[in-house]
Amino acid sequence: MALIIVESPTKARTFNRILKGQDYYVFATLGHIRDLPTKSISIDYEKDFKPTYEIMKKKQKVVDQLKKLAEKNKEIILATDLDREGESISYHAAYILGFIKEEWPNSEVKKNGVSLKRIVFHEITQNALNEALKNPEELRFNLVKAQQGRRILDRIVGYELSPLLWTKLGKNWLSAGRVQTVALRFVVEREKEIRAFKQETYYQLFGMFKKEIDFRAKLIQKEGVPYEVSTKLKLFAGDYEYIKTTIDKKLLEEIKKDLVGDSFEVEEIKEEMVKRYPPPPFTTSLLQQDAINRFGFTSRMVMRLAQDLYERGLITYHRTDSFSLSTHFVFRAKDYIIEKFGEKYALEKPRGYKTRSRGAQEAHEAIRPTKLDRDVEGMVKEKKLTKNHKLLYDLIFNRALATQMKEADLKQIKIYIKSKKNYLFESTYQQVVFDGFLKVLNPKFVEKELIDPKIKKGDTVNLLNLEDEEKLTSPPPRYTEASLIKIMEEFGIGRPSTYSPIISLIQGKFYVDKEGRYFKPTNLGEVISDYLSSAFPEIFSTSFTAFMEEGLDKVAEGEMEVLTLLKSFYGPFNKELAEKKHDKQKIEFKEEDYGKCPKCGSPLTMRFSRFGKFYACTTYPKCKYTKAFLKTVQGKKCPKCSGNIVVRYSKSKKRFYGCENYPKCDFVAFAWKDL
Repeated sequence: MALIIVESPTKARTFNRILKGQDYYVFATLGHIRDLPTKSISIDYEKDFKPTYEIMKKKQKVVDQLKKLAEKNKEIILATDLDREGESISYHAAYILGFIKEEWPNSEVKKNGVSLKRIVFHEITQNALNEALKNPEELRFNLVKAQQGRRILDRIVGYELSPLLWTKLGKNWLSAGRVQTVALRFVVEREKEIRAFKQETYYQLFGMFKKEIDFRAKLIQKEGVPYEVSTKLKLFAGDYEYIKTTIDKKLLEEIKKDLVGDSFEVEEIKEEMVKRYPPPPFTTSLLQQDAINRFGFTSRMVMRLAQDLYERGLITYHRTDSFSLSTHFVFRAKDYIIEKFGEKYALEKPRGYKTRSRGAQEAHEAIRPTKLDRDVEGMVKEKKLTKNHKLLYDLIFNRALATQMKEADLKQIKIYIKSKKNYLFESTYQQVVFDGFLKVLNPKFVEKELIDPKIKKGDTVNLLNLEDEEKLTSPPPRYTEASLIKIMEEFGIGRPSTYSPIISLIQGKFYVDKEGRYFKPTNLGEVISDYLSSAFPEIFSTSFTAFMEEGLDKVAEGEMEVLTLLKSFYGPFNKELAEKKHDKQKIEFKEEDYGKCPKCGSPLTMRFSRFGKFYACTTYPKCKYTKAFLKTVQGKKCPKCSGNIVVRYSKSKKRFYGCENYPKCDFVAFAWKDL
């Protein structure tokens, strides 16, 4: 009998289904079982940052049960996830069972008469699991050291820097984080850039022309001089380019008058065949971005659903930054494509993609389905999966399949109409000649394409009327969850497993708010970001944070010692921290006015606590009036009673949308797409 240790009950059930009838007992630890205590920093600076771990209070019963099971088995198999967190869970389980000789920063496996094995797999299928059991590995201590290194770095910043914020702002629930502060800074700096942006009014002019059919064309130039000009701004997170025309109200009227009585003919028709290639398979960040944009999911929700799909054996491991696909999958995909759509949609040779992400692990796979013939619809009907599970699964399935389908062929037609007075109009059309991968990835695009108006060069066309559109130049957009994940990945801030926790943290601390889909910093968040970035310019720079992430990757790969990395951080951090502790100046935090107190008539203000936002009277403690904060979702009304939709939180602090008239109206929605 062998004991297999995994993290979750769902994963354990999948293992039991696959290994049914074999001599294995599968046990779930329910996540981490050993961690740094919360009451103290638990890092010994004098002993090379040695961490002190303890069994988590909620997991003592789990540990006791694990020890009893281990006594009954002569073989222990560690089968946790293949990333750093998974390796760490295996490490601590092995330590508790007496297999690890722990001597920071190095550890080693010691023999105690029981066999210890580590198995690694990218998907939970019968073939993958059997192969892993036939080829066990050893604990990967470099991954454990990288996980511990991150934990120590974050503990140092959190426990050393947060008290400084408490002193500066007089709020003892605030926290500072090594990576969360940089993520917050992206949001704050963008808000400043939006404020600084000066919007300008401009106009676009369109002509409605007639030949055999009516068609619309945009005025683009006169006498070879284009009306559109582009402007590039240098921002905190890179360049931002916007386009406007030089047409103001006065020039618009002059052009309109000039075009009255003008004659028009087709000067040129440009036709070209354009190939559109499928995007790469999903990495963690791309999956989060696409699911957030398409379905209105949060990053946290995407990761929870993906974890469920992985543990049920439906998709490969979902924490990855690689575009690689296994040979088995690409050849099976070819057969599936031929069978389902016909040979003309299949590639002769598999298509591969070059991974762009920093420090990507090519040994990992992209996210893909484990099988191509799953009846996921049936699983939903049987209530084994939710509709949201299916939405995410279909997204992953179609994206992976599309990578092995032929590219789409599009015919692009540009029609240039010139007037006798040298005005030039342009009209653009596309025709789908062959849909290729679009058949599965974007069939609506194929259905909605415009039709060639069948106009020839030299044809005279009639101007029916002119239509103008007033426009405003757009400031740089605020970040959504999707775009914040994208920019963090581009800068090398965080890694696949950290994007969701980082975003959840800056929201949970009320450093940022969501207005619809977009993040906006609170006054508190802006004050904290400004102070930390000015007081610790190196530590909270994007370049230094990315450097530390690359260092953790090197530790995981065995190319750097974890102590070298910790010392490179702690030296400059401790020096700057000591200087700032001597600065006794308080930070003035200006809070906004939110109306009058119904009890005493004094102004109300927004307060923050560890439990969330609330309205409070400014005369507290003289007047103790408070009221819960309910954020209204702009542009959305309750489908049941037409009341305003507000953001609410469950007892477990999960966000959902509800009607302001609750309990009279019980409408709720758990995702933006359901509003």
